Amino acid sequence: MDDHEQDRGRPDGGSPAGTPVEPSSGRRRALMLGAVGAASVMSIRPALAQTHASVMTCEIPVPDAARRGRYIATDGSTVPSGTTGAFAPPGAPLKGEDVRRATTGGGPLPGVEYERSQAYMNYIRRLQRGTGGFTCFASLQMPRS
Repeated sequence: MDDHEQDRGRPDGGSPAGTPVEPSSGRRRALMLGAVGAASVMSIRPALAQTHASVMTCEIPVPDAARRGRYIATDGSTVPSGTTGAFAPPGAPLKGEDVRRATTGGGPLPGVEYERSQAYMNYIRRLQRGTGGFTCFASLQMPRS
């Protein structure tokens, strides 16, 4: 017996036998929830793609604005400018995509020799919440599917 046959001729106000009935309110609600679920999936996928794109274009200042003018030591700490063995900051913030590649591939940042790249990457690994570039670097660490 299908759902339509069960709904026919019911004493609770269903339609008389032989007359088609609309789906019960439970089935109607399930259909509406399915439509809402499909719409949310359709809107989440572009949002995830947009998030992925923004992560790859985010920037990490080395050092952040609070430490502007300081050099980067090999361990990633900031030191006074001109410190022997430390590196001048890059001329522009580092791109998220470049940092991701250096993190996962182990190679240097583009256009930077290996030792300088390692110092910059050590600085980035030391970033803490509230520091410029932290959100970008943290989002690079999130797994992608």
